[in-house]
Amino acid sequence: MLCSSYDDYTTNLPLDACADDDVLLVHSWNGKPLTRDHGAPVRMLIPKRYAWKGAKWIKTISFLDRDEKGFWEVRGYSNSAFPWENDRYG
Repeated sequence: MLCSSYDDYTTNLPLDACADDDVLLVHSWNGKPLTRDHGAPVRMLIPKRYAWKGAKWIKTISFLDRDEKGFWEVRGYSNSAFPWENDRYG
């Protein structure tokens, strides 16, 4: 899966990571739409991955048949990004 943001940021995740119970696509908070500063119109929160895997300002979510590295992954950051495994760099 590849998330693309309005600022041309991208990040990738395997589909099974997105199916975890604690992963959220967030569009509002306390009954009000998210503000731009907080990632409006939609942001993704993925608690079990480093923060760069959770995109803000999401424009599209693409389901791909191959892995496509995102903004930070092509710059040497980990493709899997598990914080509890100190998995920061690729």
